[in-house]
Amino acid sequence: MELQFTAEQEAFRKEIQDFLKQELPADWDGGEQDSPDKIEFSKGMSTKLAQKGWLTMNWPKEYGGQDRPKLEQMIYREEIAYNGAPGSDLGSGAVSWVGPTLILYGTEEQKQEHLPPITRAERYWCTFYSEPGTGSDLAGLQTSAVADGDDFVVNGSKIWTSQAHYADWGWLAARTDPDAPKHRGISLMLVDMKTPGITVRPVIKMTGAHEFNQVFFDNVRVPKKNLVGELNRGWYTLAVALDFERSGVAYSARGQRDLETLIEYTRETKDDGGKPISQDPVIRNKLVDMAVEIQVSRWLSYRVSWMQGEGLLPNYEASMSKVFGSELQQRLGNTGMEILGMYGQLAKGSKWAHLEGRVARSYLNAFSATIGAGTSEIQRNIIARRGLGLPRD
Repeated sequence: MELQFTAEQEAFRKEIQDFLKQELPADWDGGEQDSPDKIEFSKGMSTKLAQKGWLTMNWPKEYGGQDRPKLEQMIYREEIAYNGAPGSDLGSGAVSWVGPTLILYGTEEQKQEHLPPITRAERYWCTFYSEPGTGSDLAGLQTSAVADGDDFVVNGSKIWTSQAHYADWGWLAARTDPDAPKHRGISLMLVDMKTPGITVRPVIKMTGAHEFNQVFFDNVRVPKKNLVGELNRGWYTLAVALDFERSGVAYSARGQRDLETLIEYTRETKDDGGKPISQDPVIRNKLVDMAVEIQVSRWLSYRVSWMQGEGLLPNYEASMSKVFGSELQQRLGNTGMEILGMYGQLAKGSKWAHLEGRVARSYLNAFSATIGAGTSEIQRNIIARRGLGLPRD
């Protein structure tokens, strides 16, 4: 694949850059976008992005999109990630996988009800996959959904649910047939977060931020019309949704911004002899290695976007992008800590913190990068079986 952007696409990239330069505060660092002091600004940005038509630009026009090419949406997401701009996914997954999966598998009623509010930034979402006792074995989930008249009655618990504390709707994977093989007894459904019986409890991150939650379902009634796809075959729909989730360009875009910050730091910071530490060959080699890896990550994500634009469903390709990008995030965090030394451990607010504590925050956030959306081990299994054709056993 040799991808070249057209003059029109480059002009579009410049338009996004100019917009973000105008809308983001001069001191915006992109960190902890869901913190109480930033959430209203983030929601305001969602509205502005929706008004520009960028939020869901490649969705069909009949559902509020613009039918623009997938590559243009990729350019938009790359610039959003590079600048750390908030509000592009309406909570967790609304734009990235809930909407695209509904377009493929939702009923017409579901599409008409849920897609336009997303395009207008009026409806925020969270995703209910992980459970306290299942870890990477997503198909081992035990939250149950039992048919009762026109409803399913849901009981169980989900954890690591990003943005559940302000989401309007949830994207739920639940077990609807306890006697079926575990991959064949799962269904996907849409849950109104105002439904009685839902309790949201915060899970605080190492950085002190409230992004994650544990959510409890106590006899929560979900109308059967909210079932997405076929009953008991939700695993296959879920797999497509996960491919959408794993296929972004955020890893390389954020990595590029972090690398540029480190390069500038090494040019401005002097060693004991008064020379910029950027002249240290060890540091130079570390930065060059990161630059090469960021470019590899970028091209892996470009490949996925190109495939989606061609109507293909990347599977192992999305896993390649995810595993490389998430591990790159950790390697880049380690590189930053090695360059800053002890100063890298200091958080924003300390008078001794270099780069306003961004390296410490990135390092801590990177721990979960290889776990969320499927661990690196899971990604490598997918690549081995579906990409290389290796046997399961």
